[in-house]
Amino acid sequence: MDRQRELAFERRMSDQEALMWSVEKDPWMNPNGAALTILDRPVDFDLMLAKIRFGLSRVSRLRERVVPGLGRLSPPVWATDPDFDLAYHVRRLSLPEPGSMRQLLDLVTRLYEEPYDRTRPLWMFYGIEGIQGGNGALFTKQHHALADGIGALRMAEVYTDLKRKPPRPPEVDLDQVFAEAARAEQGALLEAGADMSDSILDTATRTLGHNLRRQGGILTRAVGSVAGLLADPAKMSSGVTSAVDQIRSTLDTATGGRTINAGAPLWAKRSRRRHLEVLHVSLDDAKAAAKAMDGSVNDLFVAGAALGALAYHAERDTPVEAINMTFVVSTRTDKAMGGNSFTPVPLQVRGEGAQTVEERFREIRDLMAERRRGVSGRGAMSAIAGIANLLPTSVTTRFARQQAAKIDLATSNLRGAPFQTFVAGAKVLAGIPLGPVAGTAGNLTTISQNGSLDMGLLVDPAAITDPAGLRRNLDDAYRDLLAAGGIVA
Repeated sequence: MDRQRELAFERRMSDQEALMWSVEKDPWMNPNGAALTILDRPVDFDLMLAKIRFGLSRVSRLRERVVPGLGRLSPPVWATDPDFDLAYHVRRLSLPEPGSMRQLLDLVTRLYEEPYDRTRPLWMFYGIEGIQGGNGALFTKQHHALADGIGALRMAEVYTDLKRKPPRPPEVDLDQVFAEAARAEQGALLEAGADMSDSILDTATRTLGHNLRRQGGILTRAVGSVAGLLADPAKMSSGVTSAVDQIRSTLDTATGGRTINAGAPLWAKRSRRRHLEVLHVSLDDAKAAAKAMDGSVNDLFVAGAALGALAYHAERDTPVEAINMTFVVSTRTDKAMGGNSFTPVPLQVRGEGAQTVEERFREIRDLMAERRRGVSGRGAMSAIAGIANLLPTSVTTRFARQQAAKIDLATSNLRGAPFQTFVAGAKVLAGIPLGPVAGTAGNLTTISQNGSLDMGLLVDPAAITDPAGLRRNLDDAYRDLLAAGGIVA
C-alpha cells in the first residue's frame, strides 16, 4: 500500500509454528498458505521486482530462513539468509495456449504442491502471463510457519497498491540491508539458542537457559524425563504414550468432550494430491442475508460449506451422520504482530437437522457461537503444540495424520481490502485463497474484498473424487442461503 505499516516478528518460532514446521516433513501434512490474484493484465515485472526489493528492507521475515534449535530442546529461530537469491523467490511464468482458467488453476496447484527448500526463506512469488483475454495473475505462497492468513495479508502490502500507476519505490542496497540485519541479530540468535555456535556446549547452555526462563515447569519436567529415559530405555515407549495421551486429553477438552465420529462416508481416503476450484458470492448480498437471519457473514460462509457437503452426499444417496468441520478463530491481540495467532475450532454438523434452510443456518450459527465461547487464551492448538514438540517427529506426524483424517472440511475466513487494489500496474479482479488441506478431505477458504467473497476450494481428490460437483453443491447452498435471507438472484 502507499502507507505500509510496520510489522513486528518474534525471533523464535512459537510452539504452534514449530509444530507446523515439523509436520511438513510428512508431505501429506503440507501446511502451505497461498493466494491466486487474478488481474486485468500481466504485472509490470520490473516494477514488481522493485517493490519486492523495497519490501525486503521493511519486512524482516521475507529475508529470513529457519535455523534449527539444539535438537528438540527449543523451537527453531529465524535468521537472515546469507545466500538470499531474489531470482529464486520471484519468477515469471506463461501458460501454454489457450491459457484457460482451468489451466491456470492446475498450474498453481502444482506450484502449491512443490516442497520448499528448507534452507531458504519460506515464500515464492510467480507472475503468470498467457491467460485468455489478456489477463494476468500473481500466485504467492508461504509456509504457514511464516504467517497465518492475517499475517500474510499484512505482508501483501509490500506489493499491493491503491492506484494503477503508483510512485516507484525507493531503490535499496540489498547487500547492505542483509549485512546490517545479520550483524544486528547475531547476539539475539545465540541468546535464543539457535544452533550456530562452534561450541555445542555453549549452544546447549544458552538453549537450556532460555527455555527454563520461557517454559519453566514444562522444560524442567521434560529434561528430567529425558534423563530418566536415557537411564532406562524401556521407559521410552511409555513416556511417548503418556505425552500422546496428554494431547488427546487436550483435544477432548477443546471439543467439549464430544466424540468425533467417522465423518463423511465418501471422503475417507487421503493422499498428497490437490485440486483447486473457485467460487464467488456477492459480499453485499451475503451481509444482507446473514443480517436478516440474525447472523454474520462468517456464519453464512460456514453454513454454506456444511450444507454443500451434505448435498454432495445426498446427490449420491449416501446417508451422513455428521460432517466434521473446523473454523478458525483469531487469537491475535496486537495488530502490529506478524507470524501466527489463530486456533482451529472443531464443529460437528449433524446430517439430519432442521428442515428449512433458515433453520439450518440458525442451528449452525448457534453451534459456532457455543464452540467460539470455548476458546481461551491462544487456543487448543497452541496447548497441544507445546507437548507435541517434545515428541519424536515420526510420532508427531503420525498423530497429526490420524487427527486430520477425522476432519472432512476445514474452513477459514479472511478480511481483505474493501476497495479496489492494484498490483504492479494491474487491476485486481479477484483473489483466490488456498488454505492448507493438511490431511483433511478439503479446505474452503474465503476472503472478502472489494464487494466480493472470493473462495478457494482446495481438496484432496482421493477423498473428494468429484471436486467440480462439490463446487456446484456449494454454489447451490450459498444461493439457497441468500434466498432464505431475502436475496433473490
